Amino acid sequence: MISPAFLSVVLLACLSAVQAQNVPVSVPLTAPSAAATVKQSLMSFSIEQDRWTDWVGTTTPNTFFINSLNNLKQRSGVPPAFRIGADSEDRTNFNAKVDYCENVFPGFSTTTPYPEASNNIVGDKYYQVASHLPSGTRIIWGVNFGSNNITAAYLAAKSLQKAFSSSTMKNAGVSLDFIEIGNEADFYGGNGDRTGIAWNIAEYTKEWTTFATNISAAANMNSLGIKFMGGGFANSDHKTFAPQGLFSSGIQNSAAGKLITSFSQHHYSGSFCSGSGGLLQDLMTKATIRSNVSIFASDVVATRAKGLDYILGETNSYSCHGAPGVSNVAGAALWALDYMLYSSQIGVSQVYFHQGVGYKYSFIQPATLTRSILDGSTLSTPLAPHLQPTYYAALVATEAIGTSGSTKAVELSINDPRIAGYAFFENGTLKRAVLINSEAFFTTTTTPRTSKVINLSFSGSGSKPKTMTVKRLAIKHADDDHGLTWGGQTFETNNALPSGAVSVQTVNASAGVTISATEVVLLSFQ
Repeated sequence: MISPAFLSVVLLACLSAVQAQNVPVSVPLTAPSAAATVKQSLMSFSIEQDRWTDWVGTTTPNTFFINSLNNLKQRSGVPPAFRIGADSEDRTNFNAKVDYCENVFPGFSTTTPYPEASNNIVGDKYYQVASHLPSGTRIIWGVNFGSNNITAAYLAAKSLQKAFSSSTMKNAGVSLDFIEIGNEADFYGGNGDRTGIAWNIAEYTKEWTTFATNISAAANMNSLGIKFMGGGFANSDHKTFAPQGLFSSGIQNSAAGKLITSFSQHHYSGSFCSGSGGLLQDLMTKATIRSNVSIFASDVVATRAKGLDYILGETNSYSCHGAPGVSNVAGAALWALDYMLYSSQIGVSQVYFHQGVGYKYSFIQPATLTRSILDGSTLSTPLAPHLQPTYYAALVATEAIGTSGSTKAVELSINDPRIAGYAFFENGTLKRAVLINSEAFFTTTTTPRTSKVINLSFSGSGSKPKTMTVKRLAIKHADDDHGLTWGGQTFETNNALPSGAVSVQTVNASAGVTISATEVVLLSFQ
């Protein structure tokens, strides 16, 4: 007869085996031929244009925001790139009498507590304050195409030329790489920006070329080395308002069209515009991330076949500023990390995560908020500038990429639906690896937190590492909206600078590493 005590021991052993499942992972010692070149600025930001000065500051820099950028620059060697535009890009007009900017906002709602401006009037200083950004910052700036007012676009381009050719901007080391004409022009036929005509790729190319010819002259683009960003479309039909349709339309036949050297695609993993939120585990899931990104693989191939770069110029979790309890919590940091790293594997060179003041999916909240970002209710105490959980994804990514400027990365083949991994190489040699456990552990989870033991093996020629350091993105629960730490440090401070001592472990590389549900580890090999 088997005793109850013995059965209890066996049951506990089985539970432990489930909770600490062994996962074999082979890591190449040298960069495979398929490894993707990864830009130091893979992790970049798209900023809603209406409240640009709230982000960067006016007479003086917004220190909180600049500190948050310098944290990332310290890790990758360059600051994030910026795209300044989006919905309010097509509602922005220039007036030389305006000092910085004057906004008109529509009423807010529970779904959209911080709506985009319906009218944004800017002056010269609006563009000039970009000099507050960290040295080395590269910018894409959007001009109004939706209003179909070529004078407005011309005046904005003249002001951009004035700002970025100034000694102040040059001394700051901030450059304008691209001008983007219009935001998501594929929607103009349905959103009222173009009426009474058949709005198609041929009509778009005709109008774009007229605008671009005038803008390139106004901004003196040839002499300043400024290019045009192509696309900025939001659909994914791969035919019309897409790289293939754009090239077939003959957009590169004009002198202005030849200034297109990169294509921008916009993409969100889902929508909250109608008031229906997404599930956090769905957002985080490895297979979902890959299906969301891989749909653009053929577009990347078509773009690169023309010798052009390809970026996700505006992206984030759920459109219309994010879903409450999903986009603003810790689980979204795991999504953002896996999403941007996987994007690099299909040939995307930069991922511009969209940001706005008061947006649920923002990595950074740069200004004091008086309304809840979740439902628009009045806050009893104003909320000071702060970092949101997704910011930690930026920290991990920039640190994994590093400062060498020669980094390549490859996704590791891991036969587990919850574990994703990437290896990073400098000058062809293995340096680091990131492992992500996307199983969501919630505040409401009633079972013990699971973990998996990653058993590492090393393949290929070269010396196998004997030791490695382990740095952890520690998260209590996937649905927490604060309380994360990266290597023992918190960045949730009043100045965006880290607090606490860095905590890493040095272990034998052959020992592998344990990774809990809703956790990320960065391995650095010695």
